[in-house]
Amino acid sequence: MYLITAYFDEKTNDILRRHIDEIARITGNTYMTDNHVPPHMTLCALEARNVDVLTPGFKEFAEASEKGEVIIASVAEFFPYVMYAAPVPNNYLMDISIRLNGIYGDLPEVSVSRCYSVDHWLPHITLAKRLDEEQMLKALEIMRSSFTPINAVVSEVGLSEVNPHRDVLRISL
Repeated sequence: MYLITAYFDEKTNDILRRHIDEIARITGNTYMTDNHVPPHMTLCALEARNVDVLTPGFKEFAEASEKGEVIIASVAEFFPYVMYAAPVPNNYLMDISIRLNGIYGDLPEVSVSRCYSVDHWLPHITLAKRLDEEQMLKALEIMRSSFTPINAVVSEVGLSEVNPHRDVLRISL
C-alpha cells in the first residue's frame, strides 16, 4: 500500500507533534512516536504493484497543487483504537480528492482504497492509534484540556510507503 499525504506548515506541525507526544506520554501508548510517524493527513491510499506506477501521477498532482488553508476544528475517534484531529471539509480538500481519484481511478494497475474515494473520504490527522479503552479515555481527557482549533496550511505533499512510514517523494507547494 502507498499513501499520498499532506504535510503542514511548521507552526501546525509543531502543535500537532506536541499533541501526539502528550498523548503518548499520558497514555503510555507510544506507537506514533516509536514509529516516527509525522503529523500528516492521508489524501489517498493506493494499492499498486510498485511505486513506479504511481510516481508520474503524483508528480502531475503535485505540480498542479498549491498551498491551501484548512481549519482543524476538533478531535474525534475511530472506535475503538484511533484518536484524530478533524479538519473542516472545504473546497480545497474536496478538490484534492476529486483530482487524485481522477488521476488514479482509471489506471488498471492501481486501486484506490474505497475509504479514500470522493464520496467516502473522511479527512483526519491521526494523533494516536492502537489505543485500548483506558488509553482512549486518557487521550480524550488530555485533548479536552489542551486542544484548540488550528488554522493550518498544507505546505507539502508526499508519496509514501507504509509499515514503516517512508516518504518516496516529498514536494513543497
